[in-house]
Amino acid sequence: MSKSKAVVVVDYGAGNLRSVANAIAKLGYQPRVTSDPTEVANAQAVVLPGVGAAGDTMANLKRLKLVAPIRQLIAEGRPFLGVCVGLQVLFTSTEEGGHECLGIIPGRVRRLPSGLKIPHMGWNQVRQTMSHPIFSGIPDEASFYFVHSYYAEPEDRSLVAGETEYGARICSVIARGNLIATQFHPEKSGEIGLKLYDNFIRLALAVKGRT
Repeated sequence: MSKSKAVVVVDYGAGNLRSVANAIAKLGYQPRVTSDPTEVANAQAVVLPGVGAAGDTMANLKRLKLVAPIRQLIAEGRPFLGVCVGLQVLFTSTEEGGHECLGIIPGRVRRLPSGLKIPHMGWNQVRQTMSHPIFSGIPDEASFYFVHSYYAEPEDRSLVAGETEYGARICSVIARGNLIATQFHPEKSGEIGLKLYDNFIRLALAVKGRT
C-alpha cells in the first residue's frame, strides 16, 4: 500500500467527511474518498466517519451497498477506524430510534444518562484501559473533542480500550485487533487527534507490509 493511497474514507454523506480527509491529508497522505462499494471492499484500510443519527447512517450505507464491504474487510482483519457514529453503527442496535446496526460488535448503543447536558459537547479526557498501537505517543488521560448524545455499551468489556467520565464511565475507544473506533472526533482534537490518525495509518502500512 503506497503512502499516497494509504487509507480510504467512506463517503456516505457524513457531515465530518471533509474534516476527516483534511486531517489525514495534513499528515502528508492522500486519502481516497469514495462511496464505491468495490473500492471499499478492496481497500487496505478504511475510515468510517460519522455525525448525526445512527439510523440515517445505516440507511445511507444500505442505499450505497456499503454494508457488505465494510463487514467483509473487518472480518478479514484489515485496519478499520470508526469515528463517532462510525463507532456506534458497529454495534448490534441503538436506542436512537430502535434501529439495527451492523452487528459487528455485540452490544447496544444507549442514550446518555438523564440529568446531564446533552449532547456531551467539548473536551474530555480518555483513560486508556489497554495497550494498543493506536495510543502510541498519546499520553494517558489526554483530552479529545466529543459531540454525542448516545454511547456504546459492548457486551464484552475487554474490547473497551478507552473510557471517559460523563455522568457515568462511558466507552470512548473500542479496539479488537485492527478494528478501532472512537466516540470522540480526532479531526477536531488538534495535534493529539492528528497523532491518533497517524498511528492508525502507520498500523495500516505495517499490516500491508506483512502481507
